[in-house]
Amino acid sequence: MKNQGVFDFSIEWKELLFSHALSRKNRSHKIAYIAIMTAFTVVANMFFEFKLAETQFSLTLAVSCLTGIVIGPLFGFVACFLGDLVGFFYHSGGYAYYPWIGFAMGMSALIAGFLVNGTKTKGMLGLCIKLSLTAVLTFLICSVAINTTAFWLLYAKGVDFWTYFISRFFIQGQIYNSLVNYALLFVFVPLLQKIKPLKLNFYGFAEKKEEEESEETVEETV
Repeated sequence: MKNQGVFDFSIEWKELLFSHALSRKNRSHKIAYIAIMTAFTVVANMFFEFKLAETQFSLTLAVSCLTGIVIGPLFGFVACFLGDLVGFFYHSGGYAYYPWIGFAMGMSALIAGFLVNGTKTKGMLGLCIKLSLTAVLTFLICSVAINTTAFWLLYAKGVDFWTYFISRFFIQGQIYNSLVNYALLFVFVPLLQKIKPLKLNFYGFAEKKEEEESEETVEETV
């Protein structure tokens, strides 16, 4: 057996649609997982929001990443986009619909799902590296490049981008919302893997080793 380090960047393209765990389940299980996580994103958009001082807190970033990790990048994208849309219709509060928010949520699921399921790691260190990359990329791409840029173009005329960026994240406090969401991600992803009935595997190497050992056993019996 080939010796492997903490990280193996061989891409698992077949898991672009489903997560590593979900790709091995039957059709009914896949439908059930997708339905549950879609409903979870809807609930997150409806109720997982609150305001503390001047900072608007929402857990949708953590939920989006978890959705992509559990059911896979592409289905995670769709679930999160629909979750944002349905959540808006439930309590729009008279505000306009901002489609880029749903797109950013979907991209968070896509990035998290692909990084965690599409690359193989060894042990908790490898998983933490993948979650760290997820946090950095989703922050830069989704929070900054998509959401902040869209709000800046729409509402901050006459203000340069970096002034608006500093105001949004450090004066209005959105950086704290991001940090809370990423902290929750580091807590809940390892916990989900420990729930045996879910049969989730975010490492990759361990399961691959078991599959190889199983194949060797079959060959020996033959």
